[in-house]
Amino acid sequence: MIGRVWRGWAKPELADSYESLLTGETLPALHRVAGYKGSYFMRRTIERGEVEFIEITFWESMDSIVAFAGEDSTKAVVPLDTQAFLTRFDDRSVHYEATWCP
Repeated sequence: MIGRVWRGWAKPELADSYESLLTGETLPALHRVAGYKGSYFMRRTIERGEVEFIEITFWESMDSIVAFAGEDSTKAVVPLDTQAFLTRFDDRSVHYEATWCP
């Protein structure tokens, strides 16, 4: 299994709206992508007056990530309507081999 890690930041007044979009629409839609196994979504308020978000999505293989993200598999997939909520975001995702340990 592969973990795909990405971070984005939002102004506090947009953080709840971004979280609602992500957890209500974006992440659930990934279940239609072959090889998607689930995700973790985390947030915290940081000193800069921003809210930081970390998304970790889990994938069956690098092939399934390439099918989702394209040949440049580290390129972040952030739709334009989603970018409107963010002050900044990583333009690249990082991949890790992942093992589930209950």
